[in-house]
Amino acid sequence: MGKRSLWMLRGTLKTFQEKWKSYRHRFVPWIALNLSKNEKTLRQVKERSKDKQVPDEEVSQTLLKLFTVLLRSHLADYGELRAAHTHFLRQVTSEENIKGWIRVSGADAMLQCMGFCVERKPSTVPSAGTGVFVTKGFVPKGATVAMYPGTVYQVFEPILLQSIRNPFVFRCIDGVLIDGNDKGISKIVYKSCSGRDRVGPFTMSDTSWLTDSPQNPLAVGQYVNNCSNEWPANVCYQEYDVPDLFPIELHRYLPNVNYRQDSRRPLRCVVLVSLRDITAGEELFSNYYTVVH
Repeated sequence: MGKRSLWMLRGTLKTFQEKWKSYRHRFVPWIALNLSKNEKTLRQVKERSKDKQVPDEEVSQTLLKLFTVLLRSHLADYGELRAAHTHFLRQVTSEENIKGWIRVSGADAMLQCMGFCVERKPSTVPSAGTGVFVTKGFVPKGATVAMYPGTVYQVFEPILLQSIRNPFVFRCIDGVLIDGNDKGISKIVYKSCSGRDRVGPFTMSDTSWLTDSPQNPLAVGQYVNNCSNEWPANVCYQEYDVPDLFPIELHRYLPNVNYRQDSRRPLRCVVLVSLRDITAGEELFSNYYTVVH
C-alpha cells in the first residue's frame, strides 16, 4: 500500500471514529453491547402499561395547556383556521380568554405555562454533539419536558432506507419505530406524510421541528443524549397515544405523523418525563428501557 493510500485510510478511520463517538450515544446496538457496563442506566419494564411515570391524562393536560397558548398567540397567522369557527376556537378566542394576551415565542409560552423551558445546545458530553438543556426555570419531578418527533412506523412498514446511518430511530416497547431524523430522506418522508394528512383548514401535524425554530418548544427530544454511569438519567421515555378527544385544532403542534394514512391505530408519540427535580443549566439525559418477560 502506497503512502497516499495509507494516508487516505487513516483519514477515513479518523473521520469514522469521530462520527462514532457522537453516534453511539443514540445507537441502540451500542447500548445493547454495553449493558453490562451500564446496568444502572437501564429501566426494566414488562409491558407498555408499566412504562408510565405519570398518567397519560397528565401528559394530555400539559400538551393541551401549552398548545392552547401557542394557538391563541399565533392565531392571527392562521386565516383558514380562524374561518372555521369551531366551538373550541370560539372558546379559546373568547374575549375573556384573550384579554390582555400578547404574542409570545414558543420558549416564552413554555416558561409561562410550565415554569421552565428547554433548548438545544452543544452537549457537555465530549463528542456527543447536540444536547438538550433546561435553560430557564425549574422542572419538578414528573413533568413532561420534551417530545420525540418524527414519522411513526408500525412493525410491518418499511424503514430500511431511512434507517441507514440514522442514529435517531427510536424503538417503542411494542416494536413501533419513530424516525426523529430532521435531515435527508427522513425529512422528505415526514413532510410528505404531513402534507398528505391535512383535513380542510386543519393541519394534522407540525413540521417546524425540522427547522432551527420549532413552534412547539417540546419537540427536541431526539437530541436528548443517553445517560451513562458518569452522566445519570434525569428524564425517561414514556409512550403516549394521542386520545381521540384531543382537539383537532391543536394537532398542528403534534410533531409526529403516521407513515401510512390508513393506520387504524392512535397516533403514537413519545414524551420525556423528569425523574427528579431539574434546575436551570442542567443537561437532560435519558435512560432506556429493556423489556423483561
